[in-house]
Amino acid sequence: MQLPVYLINLDGSEDRLRSATRQLDDAGIPFERVPAFDGRALRVEEFPGYDPVGTMAYMGRPLRGGEIGCYLSHLDCARRVLDSGAARGLVFEDDMQLKPGFAEGLRVVLDWLDEHPDWDLVNLGSPQHKIYTPVLGFDVAGRHHDLTRAHYFPMTATALIWSRQGAETFVRTHDRITRGVDNHFRHWLTRSDRGLAVWPPLVTTTGAESDIEDGKGKRSAEGRHPLYGLIKQRRQIVNKLFAWRHKRDLARRQRAAKGAAPRS
Repeated sequence: MQLPVYLINLDGSEDRLRSATRQLDDAGIPFERVPAFDGRALRVEEFPGYDPVGTMAYMGRPLRGGEIGCYLSHLDCARRVLDSGAARGLVFEDDMQLKPGFAEGLRVVLDWLDEHPDWDLVNLGSPQHKIYTPVLGFDVAGRHHDLTRAHYFPMTATALIWSRQGAETFVRTHDRITRGVDNHFRHWLTRSDRGLAVWPPLVTTTGAESDIEDGKGKRSAEGRHPLYGLIKQRRQIVNKLFAWRHKRDLARRQRAAKGAAPRS
């Protein structure tokens, strides 16, 4: 498997590191541990790259230090992919749980990606998937999966494959942090339509609360904009409109290509 593999792990999270190491060793996947950016003890105003006004406008609430730390950790991994010189890279968060047949499924996906350059990021581990177009079906460990054009890019960043172009775009366009990393990926890739996903996922999570995102469970309503619900609804509606438009346009292109194909 000729690609760098990175595991984001917070210093002191030894149980998670042991679990992830065991799974990746069993799958025959060498990796590099990437120390997570620990923002839990910092006030958000201490982050020079954080834009509280932009965040309130987009999210309707402030980000927590742990969310900013998660964003910066993924940004670090994207930069490492670029520094490696590789054409693509694989990034895991340390609460990942590989599904049976993961290594085989990953090889199938990577083989397809070799022949199709029009993608930036693949989500291998989303628990939900909406508004997509299947591009490849495959079976591993007695279960069917689809690799899809994820028009409405799935949330969560448990397991991601970066293309070099995708990593370059993430790093180059990063300026001020105005949303969590999973919301950032959805915003960007729902507009570019260069996101892919595997459904059902090849990776899930252990279900443990996030260490890097403070381990506080459900977010508090403290600091929310008075119109938080409307801001969130607007964000979701706009993203879905982009996604449905891309799905419609792809279907039209596929029908046109099928109509233009020579008859045997």
